[in-house]
Amino acid sequence: MNREAFESLDREGLLGVALAQAEAIERQAEAIATLRAEIAGLRARLDRPPKTPDNSSIPPSQGHKKATEFVKNRRKKKAHPGAHRPLHPNPTQRRDVLASACGHFGADVSQSPQEPCEVYDRIEIPPIAPEITRVSLHGGVCPCCAKRFKAEAPAGLEPGSPFGPNLRAFVIYLRFTQGVAFKRLSRLMKDLFGLEISEGALVNILLAARKPFAAASAAIRAKLLSGAVICSDETGLRVGKRSWWLWVFHHGENACFLTHPRRSKEAVEQFLGDVRAQVWVADRYGAQAGWATKHQQACLAHLLRDTQYVIDEGDGVFAPALRHFLGMACDEAERRDNGTTQLSKSTKDASKPNSTGCWP
Repeated sequence: MNREAFESLDREGLLGVALAQAEAIERQAEAIATLRAEIAGLRARLDRPPKTPDNSSIPPSQGHKKATEFVKNRRKKKAHPGAHRPLHPNPTQRRDVLASACGHFGADVSQSPQEPCEVYDRIEIPPIAPEITRVSLHGGVCPCCAKRFKAEAPAGLEPGSPFGPNLRAFVIYLRFTQGVAFKRLSRLMKDLFGLEISEGALVNILLAARKPFAAASAAIRAKLLSGAVICSDETGLRVGKRSWWLWVFHHGENACFLTHPRRSKEAVEQFLGDVRAQVWVADRYGAQAGWATKHQQACLAHLLRDTQYVIDEGDGVFAPALRHFLGMACDEAERRDNGTTQLSKSTKDASKPNSTGCWP
């Protein structure tokens, strides 16, 4: 607005312009204060140590790798002793080769006492060929009743699918453990074993394995739910083009995996049903809380990483002592698994605060 426009305004018009400018200045002051607060927060975050797989739950694949610097005329490292493949504990056959003549003079040494000078293994794969058993069930006419009879099939060689249990187990292993696709698996069986197995036959092998696998899974789940302690965790999983979650529930030698489209308590409830364990060990994610009837144990691995982050932030008093205490707890758990159930005196002393109220 120029000077002439201002001079043409009356008192009320000038007051309106002044109030509008005052409101604009006030809004600008609020925006500046907000931006300053955000800048202060960002500066505070810059001063904090970075999150790494060692001090947080960031997966190792997302950790920052150290940049390797090229050093000209780098000093030669001291040569390390060579490593070799250890000898197999149970060789299938042995060959003791005796010297017949001296390599220096050529004299006959076949009757001289000799001892092993060099021992090594030569490993080879035998010819791979399928073992095919042709079963012929004979029969005829009974001389007494004049009815036809036929021999019964031996156990394990009944009519039906021609593929035996070892071949079926091998197909299941390649498909689910090694992730070999059906087309490639069919070609692999032909190239490696000389067996013509169609993709449909492979599918039938996997379908026939559902029932025994379901029975084994149910037995593992029942054994896991009958215990007093359950540990659990979850991680991301791609199913087709969607993001699912892979849940694991385990304790000791028993472990069950559950794929679920949600990372919520719905998945845990689907696995547990009406069963509740006395002790639940997990991280501090909300869906993992509230399932224990007595105690909720935080995962020590997560606590160790979080404690390390506090140490990286500069705490040199409480966090190092806590990390040492957690480390001793992990060591005692390892000793317990190895058969030593009694806590050591140092751990008993470390589990109690001293006269100053701090752990040793």
